[in-house]
Amino acid sequence: MVGPTRPQFVLFGSSIVQMSFSHGGWGSILSDIYARKADVLLRGYYGWNSRRALQVLNEVFPKDSVAQPSLVIVYFGGNDSMGSHSSGLGPHVPLPEYIENMQKILLHLKNLSERTRVIALSCPPVNEELIRRNTSTVFSELVRTNELCRSYSEACVNLCKELDVKVVDLFNAIQKRDDWMDACFIDGIHLAAEGSKIVVKEILKVLKEADWEPCLHWKSMATEYAEDSPYDLVAADGKTTLNPSEWTYYREVQWD
Repeated sequence: MVGPTRPQFVLFGSSIVQMSFSHGGWGSILSDIYARKADVLLRGYYGWNSRRALQVLNEVFPKDSVAQPSLVIVYFGGNDSMGSHSSGLGPHVPLPEYIENMQKILLHLKNLSERTRVIALSCPPVNEELIRRNTSTVFSELVRTNELCRSYSEACVNLCKELDVKVVDLFNAIQKRDDWMDACFIDGIHLAAEGSKIVVKEILKVLKEADWEPCLHWKSMATEYAEDSPYDLVAADGKTTLNPSEWTYYREVQWD
């Protein structure tokens, strides 16, 4: 462990979470935005569905832990929504069971502590043609369609409304961009940098608008070791120093 202690933001989910630090991913963007404010921790598991998430839920988020996360961003649904395989194997989870699994996951996360906040991400759309072109011959009967994604996304959004959990409707948010099928994916499923920017924009919107105490929006959180120092860079007047603690000029996007 290292100090000082910071709030912990945990990203929990399947490959869209595991890969969120690749390809200009949304996890790496959040980590940059919250530099010196919160530690963004990755708990992403490629190929997982909500069943496997339930199997490790108590290990990843033990209720008796002394320190609990300030925020958990959770995503499962893309693999659950895949068409069922004739063998009975594979990640497909029937929609009613998916809803039940997600309810257990969300309630567990909400009850970690009075100050733990939760944001769910719903199933994003896919580029079906790109998936067909990119699918390796090592896979068998790989079925991913936007109709399936839509139904699982809607189920997640509706469940979150019932449980009073904040949710980002990725299925519709990504499709607001006219060229989403070409710009937002690396392989038709996983997010490219442009897709990740949409995820970050929507997460920050939730954090800014949420009536949470304390507020977890980055502009409202304290910056670590932000005091002025004579060791900072010297200003043009040659007499004072410039505190760089809050500088963001280097970011590709100036996030709100």
